[in-house]
Amino acid sequence: MIDIKNVSMKFNLGIEKEFSIKQAFVNFLSPKARKTRKKKEEFWALNDVSFHVDKGEVVGLIGSNGAGKSTLLKVVSGVMKPTKGKVQVNGVISPMIELGAGFDGNLTARENIYLNGAILGYSKKFLQDKFEEIVEFSELREFLDVPVKNFSSGMTAKLAFSIATIVNPEILIVDEILSVGDIKFQEKSKHKMMELIKGGTTVLYVSHSLDSIRELCDKVVWLEHGQIVDIGDTNRICDEYFDKQMGNTKPKKK
Repeated sequence: MIDIKNVSMKFNLGIEKEFSIKQAFVNFLSPKARKTRKKKEEFWALNDVSFHVDKGEVVGLIGSNGAGKSTLLKVVSGVMKPTKGKVQVNGVISPMIELGAGFDGNLTARENIYLNGAILGYSKKFLQDKFEEIVEFSELREFLDVPVKNFSSGMTAKLAFSIATIVNPEILIVDEILSVGDIKFQEKSKHKMMELIKGGTTVLYVSHSLDSIRELCDKVVWLEHGQIVDIGDTNRICDEYFDKQMGNTKPKKK
């Protein structure tokens, strides 16, 4: 379903400096220093990452902040093109990476349902048919005619989640969405995720909550510094990761 082969992703942390007149002058006078600085400013968010996800499988991605988890999701979703390697996806992806990224803050929640739905590829007729269902799930009926710029981050995430999960996608790319909103909405979100999983949806799921990883995932990929530390059984990997975070063990790169 998803085949990730030798994927690497490089960022240039100092690229903005290259456009200043002062920096251009320094580069001209000292090309050696420029090369040294450029090398230091290169950051590999992912480095030779490879693994496979079968149809209907739920795979968790864990790791410290900056491990490369969200970057990998963006590469798989097609938001970013890898510097090296390739990703082959067989199926339609529904990414839930940055909830609300497709909203216009000046438009109302009602208007953004149609706007965001269109961005996700839903037809106007489909959105009209599903409108009440989206509103009911979001719990935002009384705020439908309020501009989204006046929403809290939790309210925005509720609306975005309700739109994104209105259909059963073939592949779901999820980044920390089960922590959005209040406790009641978190439970609704988890229940919705379980419905999608039971329906055969293939899932790539990033979370810092080991409890939700254990509950939802068939296997786990552990990333650190852009590289795979280990892949395998959910409970085993979560236990080893927890021990590492608590300073009990030192992981070995796979």
